[in-house]
Amino acid sequence: MQTPDWALLISLWLHMLATVVWIGGLAALALFVLPIARRSMSAETFSTFLRNVHQKLDPIGWMSLGILTATGLVQMSANDSYEGLFAFGNEWSQAILFKHIVFFGMIAVSAYLTWTLIPAIERTAIQRARGKDTAGAQALEQREIRLIYLNLALGIVVLAFTALARIS
Repeated sequence: MQTPDWALLISLWLHMLATVVWIGGLAALALFVLPIARRSMSAETFSTFLRNVHQKLDPIGWMSLGILTATGLVQMSANDSYEGLFAFGNEWSQAILFKHIVFFGMIAVSAYLTWTLIPAIERTAIQRARGKDTAGAQALEQREIRLIYLNLALGIVVLAFTALARIS
């Protein structure tokens, strides 16, 4: 069964929108917001700021990932170069394979940030508020920033494989 043109149009639009929101959000955060905030805020204020940013951006990021997954499946199955699951006989399917490997890497980094690192940072903030020693807090925040940069770099690689697939 062929995907109707209207469904493919909506899928393409939503896919591009989710890409712009996710990768654009990562780029703005990594390249502008975090460096400026880090220079202009005290360590404690910066820590609070990071928690607040994640509370707002994480749900948007996960929603974007869900949209990207659903719309990507629609587009992939509608593409003439798609030969089936685990069929990598042409350049398009190879580019899509590598795109998905990197995409899953982004999901893994995001999951680690959301469910492991951010809760650890929040625990240290609670300890700091109670007057306890939080010597590792800055190291956790540095790791968070490095992982945000990593996710941005992976996002750029995903876009490169997308471009490669488009010309294949």
